[in-house]
Amino acid sequence: MSEQTQDQVNRTLQLYAGLTANIQTKTSPDTPLLLAHYTSVEVVEKILKHEDLWFSNPLYMNDLEEMRLGIFVGGQLFPKFAQAASRDADHSRRLVECFNHFMAHLDAETALDTYVFCLSEHDYNNVDGLLSMWREYGSKGNGAALVFNTQKLHYQPHSPILIAKVVYASYDERKKELEARLADWARITLDADLASSDLYLAAYAAFDFVKSFALTTKHRGFSEEREWRAIYVPERDPLGYLRGHLDYAVGSRGVEPKLKFKFGDTSVPHDGKPGEPLTTQKLSDVLEFIMLGPSASSPLARKAFIRMLQRNNKGDFGDRVISSTIPLRPQL
Repeated sequence: MSEQTQDQVNRTLQLYAGLTANIQTKTSPDTPLLLAHYTSVEVVEKILKHEDLWFSNPLYMNDLEEMRLGIFVGGQLFPKFAQAASRDADHSRRLVECFNHFMAHLDAETALDTYVFCLSEHDYNNVDGLLSMWREYGSKGNGAALVFNTQKLHYQPHSPILIAKVVYASYDERKKELEARLADWARITLDADLASSDLYLAAYAAFDFVKSFALTTKHRGFSEEREWRAIYVPERDPLGYLRGHLDYAVGSRGVEPKLKFKFGDTSVPHDGKPGEPLTTQKLSDVLEFIMLGPSASSPLARKAFIRMLQRNNKGDFGDRVISSTIPLRPQL
């Protein structure tokens, strides 16, 4: 039997598109969606100076267990649903083998180069930020937050970066959702009656859902963070749009993998010319304003911050700087 064309592969995978229907994603929305990144002033300086964002590997993040939980539970559940996906025992075994192959590849290869950039949904009229975010991520109130307007991203549909909303639920609720969607997957696969040579596509669809679910769900105790994530998915980047941006950083935990995303940049030429940028060309196009943390909002600190902008040739950002008025006592 001849290999499937790319169109045939896409049609098969499209059968499973509904599995991720509950994962809310954004491109360039019709109405403004503001997302804030809380961090230290030092990191803000680097972002503004170099106009790039450093995505982190989720296995190095504070919520490490959240991703591992989703992947682990999904892997445990899959064999049961693979049996329900076919009346042929050999096909069921083939589905499990292919699924385990993708899981092993994730562990050995793509887990290294899956990256996320964490943001918090920000109300349009909020000029103070969220106290819990300042304390946890904004240097205990001494940091700053960059507030982005995703409406101005000029997002390209082929981008390997997804912008997804995090869903908060208990362990039991997340397990129940995994089971429900894998049951849907099994019904779709059974009805499709795929040839043995195409079962890897069904297994990949299940794997892709489990990974996406793991990256976009957290324990409900974190719900006040109102998190969104920009997620670099290496499987969505076969042409290597951002392969040249894969890098590293040396910090307190040693060497960590990073994706250093630069606005307007792409590594893939088209017809011998630079490819179309994946997003807007400039950071200034999407940066709505900068909030100074409540412990770093004195008139003197604000003037010093604006001087920093001027020294880094970002003086035109000065009128976008606002100071949080939350009465938080400075902490060292």
